Amino acid sequence: MAASHNRSKQRRSSRIAQRYQEASGPGYRPHMGLRIFAGAVTFLFFVAPYLYMFTSSLKPKSEATSVDPTFFPHQWQWDNYRTMWDTPETPVFDNLISTIVIAVSATIVVLLVAMPAAYYTARYKFPGRGLFLFTVLLTQMLQPAVLVAGLMREFLALNLQDTWLAMILVNSAFNLSFATWIMHSFFASVPREVDEAAQIDGAGRWQVLTKVNLPLVWPGIVTAVIFTFVAAWNEFAASLVILSSAGKQPLSVALTKFIGQYDTSWHYVFGVSIVAIVPVVILFAVIEKRLVSGLTAGSIK
Repeated sequence: MAASHNRSKQRRSSRIAQRYQEASGPGYRPHMGLRIFAGAVTFLFFVAPYLYMFTSSLKPKSEATSVDPTFFPHQWQWDNYRTMWDTPETPVFDNLISTIVIAVSATIVVLLVAMPAAYYTARYKFPGRGLFLFTVLLTQMLQPAVLVAGLMREFLALNLQDTWLAMILVNSAFNLSFATWIMHSFFASVPREVDEAAQIDGAGRWQVLTKVNLPLVWPGIVTAVIFTFVAAWNEFAASLVILSSAGKQPLSVALTKFIGQYDTSWHYVFGVSIVAIVPVVILFAVIEKRLVSGLTAGSIK
């Protein structure tokens, strides 16, 4: 009788231990409701500032500058998103076009220059290769705000002041080093045997780069595109000095026009900020779909 009782007790203890292992082991997953709650709290924590920015952009000017602010406006002013395009402070639509042209053009220039440079430095050894890579990295330490006076003198000498081309060159130059280093590490991670196999099949060097390597290093290209585009989109110091025409200045500079010494149009500041965020969000949404597919696309013949 005692032996039977002990066996029953052992089986019960074994079942309890097994359930504890399942509930705390590496494969354990919290309750679905707890995960949803944690995800919702995290989402609200990061999204709350943008929600407040959006709701504040819909407030009347008097309410936006109130000393007793509220999260939601008492009077919803959807008309703010219509009137902000024709304000006397700055032509916001022209500023948006200028920002898009400069950021997109600088990103394209950086990719066209950085991809061959990164591929060549990763695949071939040449005299001064280490010095070249160090020099490329060294230029990342310099910022447009430090060199803006010298850049302005150069563009005055070349008659390029107050032009989109000047800002495209500035943004391309200051983002080229990061893009080259990022893609260099990705190209270096691709085995040389992949290139050799493609060359045996009759592919030239350009085809090896574009049809074989680029799909394999797509995550690196995505990183370079995002970094370059966002950096060019948010650039402020050089644009403030080099671009003097209100219609040619980007949104980063246009935002400061709504902040005066005695009066600030916060409803327009928040509205233009929302407009400035949208293209970056769209870029992330479009590129994210291609990020995973590019990992293995180039390895399939």
